[in-house]
Amino acid sequence: MRRRIPALVLTAVLAGGGFATVAQVATAQPAAAAGSIKVNINQLRQQVSDLRQKAATLDHYGMYAEAAKARAEANAIQRRIDQLEKSERESGRRF
Repeated sequence: MRRRIPALVLTAVLAGGGFATVAQVATAQPAAAAGSIKVNINQLRQQVSDLRQKAATLDHYGMYAEAAKARAEANAIQRRIDQLEKSERESGRRF
């Protein structure tokens, strides 16, 4: 009997703590509903252009590894721009 009481108390405490955590999550606002995210696409495009120009300059000087890194970063930013434009186009569609 002595072993059961602490186990039951522990179970009740854990269940109560778990319930409080679930209640907090249920009442929290989603991030998308809290506000919108603003991104300057033109600034991102300028970064892509600068990085590609930097990659070309690095290639010219024989720094191929650094040029590849700059090109990869430019491609990643370009993919993000494409994702943002696609989500903007499709945000008005209804399912």
